[in-house]
Amino acid sequence: MTLTGRRKAPSEHAFSPHDAVLRAAAPHVARRRFLTVTAAAAMLAFTTNRPARGATAAPELDAARVSDDPFTLGVASGDPLPDSVLIWTRLAPEPFTADGGLGQERVAVSWEVATDEWFALVEQRGVATAHPEYAHSVHVDIKGLRPNSHYYYRFRVGSWISPTGRTRTAPAAGSATDGMRLAAVACQAYQDGYYTAHRHLAEEDVDVVFHLGDYLYEYPVDSAGGARRYSDRKLPDVFNRETLTLADYRLRYALYKNDPDLRAAHARHPFLVTWDDHETENNYAGAFDENGTSPEQFLARRAAAYRAYWENQPLRAEQLPQGPDARLYRRLAWGSLVQFDLLDTRQYRSDQAYDDRPHAPGTESDDPARTLTGAAQERWLLDGWRASGALWHVMPQQVCFSQRKFDVTGPARVSMDAWDGYRGSRDRVTAGAKAAGIDNWMVLTGDVHVGYAFDIKDDFDDPQSRTLGTEFTCTSISSGGNGTEKPDNWDTYLRANPHMKYYDGRRGYVRVELGRAKAQVDFRTVPSITQPGGTVSTTASFVTEVGSPGLKSA
Repeated sequence: MTLTGRRKAPSEHAFSPHDAVLRAAAPHVARRRFLTVTAAAAMLAFTTNRPARGATAAPELDAARVSDDPFTLGVASGDPLPDSVLIWTRLAPEPFTADGGLGQERVAVSWEVATDEWFALVEQRGVATAHPEYAHSVHVDIKGLRPNSHYYYRFRVGSWISPTGRTRTAPAAGSATDGMRLAAVACQAYQDGYYTAHRHLAEEDVDVVFHLGDYLYEYPVDSAGGARRYSDRKLPDVFNRETLTLADYRLRYALYKNDPDLRAAHARHPFLVTWDDHETENNYAGAFDENGTSPEQFLARRAAAYRAYWENQPLRAEQLPQGPDARLYRRLAWGSLVQFDLLDTRQYRSDQAYDDRPHAPGTESDDPARTLTGAAQERWLLDGWRASGALWHVMPQQVCFSQRKFDVTGPARVSMDAWDGYRGSRDRVTAGAKAAGIDNWMVLTGDVHVGYAFDIKDDFDDPQSRTLGTEFTCTSISSGGNGTEKPDNWDTYLRANPHMKYYDGRRGYVRVELGRAKAQVDFRTVPSITQPGGTVSTTASFVTEVGSPGLKSA
């Protein structure tokens, strides 16, 4: 996230042989035909680096030869369904090298799932292959599990056993579930500080965690880890440059996942992940980056970023990118209690209006043809609401949905990167919610590095208009440094936006408990992240009641 507009392109640096394949493919594509020809070209490039079979398959490594711990990046699980959950790991005995220390050989990885943490009651076991083409990542979709149940899982390579992960399945479809708890996190710039919030999140009693984007940042990380100011280690120079290539993105995930607090949170809870901009490049919009790069060249970079994202997240095969395209928006349910509609507001959006600078709404930003979600995703969302019988409808997504004026006097500027810059899109979504009779609507948001609580209004310029739902931004895990309780614009924002009921600039996450009568939302913050450790506290709590949208102090 930035408010400073487009910037100059970064300098070139060394590319891996596979990255050269993408670079060679990109120039042969006609400009702006990126949704067809460019996507096909980038996809073709990636098909040259997918696991082969038979005689052309990569040789298999004798697991007994793995002399160092291959599970340095931990374990994770995600997207729980009533009868299945996805478990993940990525092998990297040398995580800060391009091949993770395993070369170009495939590795057999044993896995098992049990109902107890000692693995005395093993439910399922099997063997998966970690392919070098997928950076030795492993994605196992465990099926045939019991609904609404907790499980433990682990992996084995030779004599090495991974940390134990804990996960769960969702309740049976349509079942009368009384309640559930979730947490929402976003924005974890490694170089801005420690993941203290993740350490506390690992100790929370929640069913799932939504990661709402900016899992990593493309910016350089110096040898001292930026604001972490390491004195006991020195990070290699490979991180001290912007991520542009597939090799870069893979290495950057290795750096982030090497953090013990992030690994702890993943091992304790199933995650539902979606990306924002920094997993690829700051404030990109569809096929356009902020540097003015041609779409065909940027989509080659996007293909690399999307590929590395899938490799490093607990995502099913359905989310595996096809070149620069990946279907990341998806729907999950928690019995009849709640329907989750997880959005992607980056891949399909129109380019930002007014050169992506704060600007009052105008003819450019209000063009009804502009979209934040793309037409197909918008139809999917509204059709899903119309067909739903859930009590709650929770929409986890990336950028501020509610109006957020930056000035008390008019014409007030707003963000061209958020829904304020795409008011036609927002109007269509709110109209769809009203038409579907969505009474208990909650939006969960990342991106802005602060905690907000909003009433979603039928007319944001009329404080007396109908309240349609609520929105909560989860602040950041680390992005922005320590933060402060009342940023400099605190008073201005609260006066300019009467529907904004809370604003706090510290680091942390949001915890939500959904029930049959109400939802309670707690803002959990930490005092500092530039030093490891520290406490967590609830700095504000709000309640929104079933059938009565709007925020009340808990």
